[in-house]
Amino acid sequence: MDHRSMDRSPGRPLRLAQQEDADALLSRSPLAALVGMLLDQQIPMEWAFTGPYTIARRLGHDDLDAREIAAYDPEAFAALCAEKPAVHRYPGSMAGRVQQLCRYLVEHYDGDASAVWAGAGSGRELLERLQALPGFGKQKAQIFLALLGKRLGVTPEGWREAAGSYGEAGSYRSVADITGPETLAKVRAYKQEMKRAAKKAAVKKA
Repeated sequence: MDHRSMDRSPGRPLRLAQQEDADALLSRSPLAALVGMLLDQQIPMEWAFTGPYTIARRLGHDDLDAREIAAYDPEAFAALCAEKPAVHRYPGSMAGRVQQLCRYLVEHYDGDASAVWAGAGSGRELLERLQALPGFGKQKAQIFLALLGKRLGVTPEGWREAAGSYGEAGSYRSVADITGPETLAKVRAYKQEMKRAAKKAAVKKA
């Protein structure tokens, strides 16, 4: 079991799962943070970021190991993710994506998730590395880059610019800006406002 932690990039404890043990894992485990970000789509944020802790517990460990997950029987891993409470609304497909991510980390980073950002010389390079990860499009990569910079102390030159609007100081746009219930409410309010604006724009075009 590889227990490499965020010690290389000390920052603030994450409060994304809103559950103490799950947040503690996210704060110390680079792979858990990446997997939580991967799962954060089409379900509430707290559910997504509790997923890594749920998976670790079901594997019988206190952390995730990229090599173990990459080598796990796909059907068995999908079943593990589908156990109630499921780690995602679509546990089968997301289990496959988690395994794809872990296989990529084993192939390109010797299974060490923190190596994705530890050797990045600039924000642009880090963004490119994140976008190369399976399941990470530009927006997800920028949000995770902002999370690294704002919450975990990973601040290569130009990281805010590479993260786009998600890197702005004092913003409440994404999980990168959440430190507890109050900021979570602000981020949710921002997202709701963006949805309303998008609906209005769609009506005008119609």
